[in-house]
Amino acid sequence: MTRSWLRLIAGILSLTLAFASPGWAANGAIASANSASAVNGAETATAIFAGGCFWCMEKPFDELPGVISTTSGYTGGTVANPSYMQVSGGGTGHVEAVKVAYDPAQISYDQLLEVFWHNVDPVDSRGQFCDKGSQYRSVIFYADEQQAAAAETSKQALAATQFDQAIATEILAASTFYPAEDYHQNYYQTHPVRYKVYRYACGRDQRLEAIWGEAAGESTESAAS
Repeated sequence: MTRSWLRLIAGILSLTLAFASPGWAANGAIASANSASAVNGAETATAIFAGGCFWCMEKPFDELPGVISTTSGYTGGTVANPSYMQVSGGGTGHVEAVKVAYDPAQISYDQLLEVFWHNVDPVDSRGQFCDKGSQYRSVIFYADEQQAAAAETSKQALAATQFDQAIATEILAASTFYPAEDYHQNYYQTHPVRYKVYRYACGRDQRLEAIWGEAAGESTESAAS
């Protein structure tokens, strides 16, 4: 089943439940306010991760103490200012990704890497979950040598202890990051029913649980502590 069909199904199912969570707008406003205040006086660093659908990659990072904000977008390709239709259609070289702004005094890059791994299928070379194509592959984009070394170390440790198959996740130098259209940002908050239906229908949580067990998905206790 293609991603467009899954999103259509999610949209139809959500029509009757559109007002089931009336507090979503307030929750989104609170999250934005917290992010804005966190920036004031805090040292910030950025990390960029691609793990398939960027809707599904924002929430696990947003839940972590020390994360200031997440932004869905496109990176890694050659087309300037790409649209969602261009990227999702393939051929731009871009992947759907999320940029994480965080306070390194509160959370480390290694902890972000741990959360990243537990939210992807690292042995899928064709994409992620129901989303197939190079635009949905898993990638760690490093900003400097320290991030590159940490990413490579974590990947090697994973390959040595967790999987019999080769790790398909790439480690690449960060390039221009283009924020996605506004309606994609904080999608899990603005369209909670559609988000949950899409996530389930895509088989994301089922596959993550099969790979990672209790550590699957969302944020982890060790990263949040």
